Amino acid sequence: MIPARNEEAFIGDCLLAVRGQEYQNLQIIVVDGGSADGTVDVVKAQMAEDERIELLHNPRPNIPASLNLAVAQLRGRWMVRVDAHATVEPRYVSRLVERLADSGWGGVGGRKVGVGVTPAGKAIAAAMESKFGVGNSTYHHGTTLREVEHIPFGAYPVDVIRRLGGWDERLLVNQDYEFDHRVRLAGMPLLFDPQIEITWHCRQSITDLFGQYLRYGDGKAVVMLMHPRSIKARHLLPPAFVVYAAAAAVLALARPSRAAAMLAPYAAAVAVASVHTARELDSVPARLRVAPAFLSMHLAWGLGIWRGLPKAVRSRVRGRAGARR
Repeated sequence: MIPARNEEAFIGDCLLAVRGQEYQNLQIIVVDGGSADGTVDVVKAQMAEDERIELLHNPRPNIPASLNLAVAQLRGRWMVRVDAHATVEPRYVSRLVERLADSGWGGVGGRKVGVGVTPAGKAIAAAMESKFGVGNSTYHHGTTLREVEHIPFGAYPVDVIRRLGGWDERLLVNQDYEFDHRVRLAGMPLLFDPQIEITWHCRQSITDLFGQYLRYGDGKAVVMLMHPRSIKARHLLPPAFVVYAAAAAVLALARPSRAAAMLAPYAAAVAVASVHTARELDSVPARLRVAPAFLSMHLAWGLGIWRGLPKAVRSRVRGRAGARR
């Protein structure tokens, strides 16, 4: 299943990678979410070469709706989601199927490997593989086979997806984490296998990264209210830091040295993590953008939580009022 919208630059390589899988018995469903570029034309050109490809149209630019639309058409036993701006190695599906065939797993996923093209993109990809940047999100940097709480672009038994009602179409972001939480609540664990890798084109500018993580935080606020038991300490650190930094900014108006002392530990941590992470990069422009990438990820995610909470509360109150009526 490949949900896509305005992915003309990437969908061709994505489909070629999927078509080149060693596991050939595939139904390849692309769901276009109303693309305004040449995405559909690229898909149709490859449909003419490979009868396994099917094209569905979702009039709403909504990923969970696209996923559910594809699920309704599935004929196989397992579902593998691949992002439209990602590529996978030839044994990707085979490895997933081998794991899913082991009884008991509710879903299986592997490492999400970011690819940068611009200097900022390379810095962002490196920051996303850092524990300082993403905490204990195993799929970004894990190296051992283990049970996890979330898998990226996961693969699942089709009967599990249908039994749980698919993805929540009210969630424009964070719908994959929310679905994984329901899988685990149903008593089915999720497996992370670091030998399974999906190569993913991350954001290529700090501005785009900030907007992405702002949306992530916004969506996380909704899921936190829907599933309080899903909240982890790492989810609360960025919004707490935003409050702390805001307090330091206010204090700086009267006591700048005290405010600087408040922020010094975080600044030092960013500096150390940036130096360590930048060693992997091959250019000075990329290395100089690692610290801004960390700052954008932390601050935007925290701000997104605070921005999303009022909307999430209002939505929940309306939902309860509607249920009572």
